[in-house]
Amino acid sequence: MGTPEARRGRPPTFDRAAALAAATRLFWENGYEATSINDLTRVMNIRPGSLYAAFGDKRALFNEVVEAYGRSPAGEFIWAAMPREPTAFDAFHRILLDAAAMYTDPETPAGNLLCSAAAADTDVATYMRDLRNAHVGTFETRLTTARQQGEIPATADPRQLAAYFTAVIHGMSQRARDGATAAELAATAELAMAAWPATA
Repeated sequence: MGTPEARRGRPPTFDRAAALAAATRLFWENGYEATSINDLTRVMNIRPGSLYAAFGDKRALFNEVVEAYGRSPAGEFIWAAMPREPTAFDAFHRILLDAAAMYTDPETPAGNLLCSAAAADTDVATYMRDLRNAHVGTFETRLTTARQQGEIPATADPRQLAAYFTAVIHGMSQRARDGATAAELAATAELAMAAWPATA
């Protein structure tokens, strides 16, 4: 006879962190819509019942993936550069160079998860759009401070600059998905910084 736990059908244990990492990679590579529950259970090496019990449905799992991604080096480098660098110029320069390296890292899928995991589902699409647009707000805040401190001219528009750098970063993500090298993206970063508004 088996143990009482076995007779009661005790669910098998699994490495939750490893399963979440596998799901992250799959969503990152394929996007939200193209990733099925069958795909997820296969790469996570768990049964559907275990997935639902541990993570909830596909959308709940995706939300957890995005939150975990935001705490990872690939997801947090943008936010980390802001307080770490002494000037706004240095911060944006660091962000773009880090993006060139991160988006082409052979250890992870190309690009940025927030740009790669596009969805047709309206609710998910709105969720992802809001996360991407958060970059604009963060950048605008830093650039507004830079203008107040005389780092950029009083005539510079922080909102327009924030939108510009966001577009560059999102474009770099897509270029990485399309096969651009780290060197190409680093060159793009330097060209983008040439648009930095100079003070008199």
